[in-house]
Amino acid sequence: MRPVSKLFGVAALCAVMSLGRAAVPSQACSQPLYLTFDTGHMGVAPLIAEVLQRQSVKVTFFVAHEKTQQGDGTLGTTWAPWWAARAAEGHEFASHTLDHVYWQSDLPHGAQPLFKMRPSAGALAGQTLQWTGQDYCDSLKQASTRIEALTGRASLPVFRAPGGKTSPRLLAAAKACGYAHVGWAPTGFLGDELPSEKFSNAKLLTQAVERIRSGDVLMAHLGIWSRNDPWAPGVLEPLIVQLKAKGFCFATLREHPDYRRWIGQSHKG
Repeated sequence: MRPVSKLFGVAALCAVMSLGRAAVPSQACSQPLYLTFDTGHMGVAPLIAEVLQRQSVKVTFFVAHEKTQQGDGTLGTTWAPWWAARAAEGHEFASHTLDHVYWQSDLPHGAQPLFKMRPSAGALAGQTLQWTGQDYCDSLKQASTRIEALTGRASLPVFRAPGGKTSPRLLAAAKACGYAHVGWAPTGFLGDELPSEKFSNAKLLTQAVERIRSGDVLMAHLGIWSRNDPWAPGVLEPLIVQLKAKGFCFATLREHPDYRRWIGQSHKG
């Protein structure tokens, strides 16, 4: 892991910290944004946590048990203290399927729906599987149960499908077992998984600041294997600072108007 000074620059970081404090609104904000993170290799996770704490920003983490640069996976014992610390800070958690399982297609079915699925983590990584709706629900619940055990905090009854790939039939199966899907706004795709050779951090920052609108769900990751120039924290902190300066504030999905009632009714079983 590279030190913060090399990723961001000590002088720039100090300037951002100062501006960030000045940009915090003194009254309730009417332009909320919902910053979310999906799990990843976790190499930049400690730096992301520092930025969030420094900027007093609460986010929602969508968790799967993925391979990490260090330790026994995102939801293993190595990272347990990190997740517990995020819970203590007031962040929220939700399922990303246990083994980061991609929906590929619906399959012909009889009494119950069937899906072609492909996990990218776990013992069956890379294999093509045939799942029922109950299989998918089990994976959602397993991720929720794991993060709840690590944090002592109930996860939200929402989920994000890996890659955002779903079908109406898959969404219906998940909703039947208590999980509503959360994607992201087109302008909320922060681009951290794009190749840095074509999409520099400077370009991603400029695009995000120009395009993001009030109410957007924003999406990034806790480390992307394929990106050579890490997006976080080099883009994350100036992005937060500049969005605050434009009058935006940050909230978790628990406060999102599209999910507030669903969450309050505690559908998740």
